[in-house]
Amino acid sequence: MSSSPAATGTAEETKTLVNDFSIEVATVNGSGSQTANNVLMRTIFQMGVPVSGKNLFPSNIAGLPTWFQIRANAKGYVARKHDVDLMICMNPETAKEDVAKLKPGALVIYDEPLKLNELRSDLVFYPVPFQKLVTASCPEPKLHKLVKNMIYVGVAGQSLGLDMAETKKAITKQLKGKAKAIEINQAAVEAGFQWSAENMPAQDRLKIARDNKTGGQIIIDGNAACALGAMFAGVQVLAWYPITPASTLSESLIAYAEEYRRDASGKLTFAHVQMEDELASAGAVMGAGWAGCRSMTTTSGPGISLMSEIIGLGYFTEVPGVFFNVARTGPSTGLPTRTMQGDVEICAKCSHGDTFHINLYPGSMEECFDFAYQSFDLAERFQTPVFVVTDLDLGMQNWASQPFKYPEGTFDRGKVLDQKALESFKDWGRYKDVDGDGIPYRTLPGTPGGKGAYFTRGSGHNPMAQYSEKPEDYKDLVDRLRRKIEGSKDFVPKPVVDDTGSKRGILAFGSSDPAVKEARDRMREEAGRETTYLRLRALPFTAEVDAFVKGMDVVYVVEQNRDGQMAALLKEFYPEQATKFRSVLHYNGMALDAQTIIDQIAAFEK
Repeated sequence: MSSSPAATGTAEETKTLVNDFSIEVATVNGSGSQTANNVLMRTIFQMGVPVSGKNLFPSNIAGLPTWFQIRANAKGYVARKHDVDLMICMNPETAKEDVAKLKPGALVIYDEPLKLNELRSDLVFYPVPFQKLVTASCPEPKLHKLVKNMIYVGVAGQSLGLDMAETKKAITKQLKGKAKAIEINQAAVEAGFQWSAENMPAQDRLKIARDNKTGGQIIIDGNAACALGAMFAGVQVLAWYPITPASTLSESLIAYAEEYRRDASGKLTFAHVQMEDELASAGAVMGAGWAGCRSMTTTSGPGISLMSEIIGLGYFTEVPGVFFNVARTGPSTGLPTRTMQGDVEICAKCSHGDTFHINLYPGSMEECFDFAYQSFDLAERFQTPVFVVTDLDLGMQNWASQPFKYPEGTFDRGKVLDQKALESFKDWGRYKDVDGDGIPYRTLPGTPGGKGAYFTRGSGHNPMAQYSEKPEDYKDLVDRLRRKIEGSKDFVPKPVVDDTGSKRGILAFGSSDPAVKEARDRMREEAGRETTYLRLRALPFTAEVDAFVKGMDVVYVVEQNRDGQMAALLKEFYPEQATKFRSVLHYNGMALDAQTIIDQIAAFEK
């Protein structure tokens, strides 16, 4: 047995944290660390402990720093934790900064040559000879770079009390079908685990204890969940252009469709085209929607900017299509691999002129699936572009979820006339408001009988789809479009309201929800401050939002952008309540954490 390296430092004594701490792994992009980190997270998950994982990766292929954050929490809190309890340092370039940001008492597992124990005396350091261990456990030198990361899974696992059997099961799931890779990686984990047991001083600061809170759950990301929802919704056409962080949504949909969307002869019942740019993608979506297909694209903020002219055309000519926007930081290129809720206003009012669009804001994996499904019904019922707005945190990160419920009912294709229905109409006009709800009847190209043809134009037109520059025709048209969208209030997902009786309100949406839930609990437990919470799930604002805003003395609007874009929309729609709104903002590209919310609300209430 080798001599035991002492845990150095005079770290402040703290209580043992069981199933309630965060881990951050600092590595290099392209080194295979993603597999190791997912195995570490999944092991905790399989032991019944609620867990979440967030990959902070650079916007290049390989070589730059990357971090992976894992949070375990028995209460089910899955937002990013503000502080790191265990740091695993594998990257020489960032090691000093990684250690510098830690609070006193944190644990540090690091690659022995880095000598990080010399930097601070208030942390607990564990140097590990990773290269020596990987050389002994892996007989193929060319694989050492990739397998080396599995060593820290074993080292950390043993120290935290993870079940090695669960770790091996996680490796098998992660590398399913790759027998040799499974064998090599399991050997590396065992080497790290054994070395830790024989050489690392035991620690009782951070521990994982088996629980039963994840039974029946799955781990999935929001992009895959949205792709499944779109497939179940019967999407027929995907026109897309690659962009981080939305590309994996299209890639997942294509993979699912290749397996599950074939007819009896094996022919695909789904068309997917990678277009030359975002503008072309939007045009293909609108063209397919006009022809009667359920169509969609996936993009992020820069793509929405480029698509705006075509989206305005779809709004004005009343053509259905679904636009999935997985938001990142902006403007311009911004930080392509960081998260933000910075596209609220552009998605609400995309295009020049007066527009307002239906927007859906899922806040969980189940809602990513459900809202993706519902978006196609809404697009066709209201004959308009519909946005499903997520962000990088929701779309690309790993989340635990209950399995999705199989959709019930049939597709809502809206007011589509066939030959028989057309014959019953007197003087049918494409843009006539027959029912008083702002939604006209449409026909599809090729409808037999000769009565369903019309000219689709992005210029001024009257109810008969004829070109018109008459002021009254234009005003009637845009007023009807507004009335049509306002009518969607009865069909979009209603907000979720937790009314505690408090007149101090919090309004948030999307990926901010986990941090808000945790912040509310902590404010109640630590300061006795109760709040009422509305989680917004769609635009336009519904009657529930009206009642909430009017019933509160103050409304803290939590969002992840600099300018308070959702708060601005609320002030626009509720000008008489404008003085109630307080913006709680987070916009550094990192996922929102509870402490940020607590600190900003406390500052308002001093």
